[in-house]
Amino acid sequence: MKTTQFENGNKKRLTQYDRVLMYLQKNKTITSLQAIDLFGATRLSAIIYDLRHDGYDIATETETGLNRFGEKTHFAKYILKGE
Repeated sequence: MKTTQFENGNKKRLTQYDRVLMYLQKNKTITSLQAIDLFGATRLSAIIYDLRHDGYDIATETETGLNRFGEKTHFAKYILKGE
């Protein structure tokens, strides 16, 4: 699997890829809003694409909720399988 941590002196800088992967390994699911709020990651689908390319089994489910105006909307929830 891909390793993307960088050494900077004694501190490791985690990428958004790393942070999303660790979150999925702990919590099993993530949405775009969670990725923005937690990691500032505005292109979660691109990170999920890279994770899948690197061999992680991630499913997509379409969820329904309300937007800020109270209108019905659909969004993706990504689910890490098999870990």
